[in-house]
Amino acid sequence: MEVLVVDDHPIVLRGCRRVLEDAGVARVHEATGVVAGYRSFHRHRPGLVVADLTFQGAGLHGLELVRRIHAHAPETRILVFSMHNDPVIVARALDNGALGYVLKDTASADLHRAVERVRAGEPYVDPALAAEVSLLRAAPPAPPLAGLTARERQVLGLLGAGRSHAAIAAELGVSYKTVANAATQLRHKLGVRSLADLIRIAVRSAAAT
Repeated sequence: MEVLVVDDHPIVLRGCRRVLEDAGVARVHEATGVVAGYRSFHRHRPGLVVADLTFQGAGLHGLELVRRIHAHAPETRILVFSMHNDPVIVARALDNGALGYVLKDTASADLHRAVERVRAGEPYVDPALAAEVSLLRAAPPAPPLAGLTARERQVLGLLGAGRSHAAIAAELGVSYKTVANAATQLRHKLGVRSLADLIRIAVRSAAAT
């Protein structure tokens, strides 16, 4: 089985390659971004994709990569290898098609175990996260969104998809300030203090739809 690793940190790429080669993977392909990763996926059609969620510090763009790969080739096994330990983000990655999720601060032996499990078609969630993700499934739903304007809903949805303010502004054809103001209004309406909390609500709302 060929494997594609998508991550923008050279050290992580080298470490993943070493673990994969130790696991007996003969061909390991690498990409350093979402666009390059999707192109490499189409070029090589790997059986397993190991992908980060954050690229160049700007949002959770890897979620869209996971979703697109799974939608195009649901038989492809996807393992998320990320620093994000928020159970909401983990749940969203799994809902988008990832079969496994492991944290970047895990030991090499645990990454090896995750690769083996996912490569065999079995789900794997980092033990440090599994209980929290299970509790999340039984948690109350995200705050109601009925009071949001159409534009605020658009901005919230794009935040949940991992877009940065600049990317949202470009996609909606508005100014950066308009997006920033909409995000501020969203925080006030939904009763949260930070952008990180707002993104968590956006991700949870998207996962519930």
